[in-house]
Amino acid sequence: MKITLIIVSIILVLLLLGWIGLHVKPQPFAMPVLPQAEQETVPIPDGLPAPVERFYRTVYGAQMPLIDTVVLTGRGRIRPFGIWLPARFVMVHNTGKDYRHYFEATFFGLPFLKVNEGYVDDESFFESPMGTYYDDQNTNQGANLALWAEGGWFPSIWLTDPRVRWEAVNENTALLFVPFEDKIETFVVRFNPQTGLVDLMEVMRFKKPTDREKTLWITSSSGDGSVSYATWLDDGKPWAELSLEKIVFNADVSEYIRARGQ
Repeated sequence: MKITLIIVSIILVLLLLGWIGLHVKPQPFAMPVLPQAEQETVPIPDGLPAPVERFYRTVYGAQMPLIDTVVLTGRGRIRPFGIWLPARFVMVHNTGKDYRHYFEATFFGLPFLKVNEGYVDDESFFESPMGTYYDDQNTNQGANLALWAEGGWFPSIWLTDPRVRWEAVNENTALLFVPFEDKIETFVVRFNPQTGLVDLMEVMRFKKPTDREKTLWITSSSGDGSVSYATWLDDGKPWAELSLEKIVFNADVSEYIRARGQ
């Protein structure tokens, strides 16, 4: 009986330590120091679908920035194994062309799982303990969609890139057409009728390299926009919750976007 109590106590202590360790936020990544150009602005164009125009004028007013590159850092949670893990991240964009991500999942604030992924020169890469693959066609399609979906943090790119097109559906919904190789991909963008901001974006995306059919992928944000979520419809709940903390525009990322890690 005494041995049983000791074992039970040890298990409870380990479970408690595990629970605490998974609730300790990591320190944020430091923003890298990179040469930075001045930011220019251009007018919001006329003739946009009504919900799209309302969105841009709510976010920017009459002028929007010209954004060539983006570096952003933040923290949040990811769920690669069905359990929420605290995480921190760096994302680097050569807008509309290339991007890379670096994620660290942490335990007691210490990194134990590292993921490098991206889409550079029209080729995807994914490097992690769960698997590593390069230039997989399914992953290329999904990575290209991530490149455009993350424009929600710098949405002027959806107007300033001449390859992108909007089409109205109704007063609170529009279609966003973006390029992928020699094809066009289509996001359904739903705007909040009260705030005019984007509530969510939906698109069909390959979930795994071996998939033959696409799955509906949904990106959304909290009511105040402070947290962004990514969800596969068949999962029914987000696999990522990310909070943007720092962002730098128009820095020289020509080498940084091809690096690995922070």
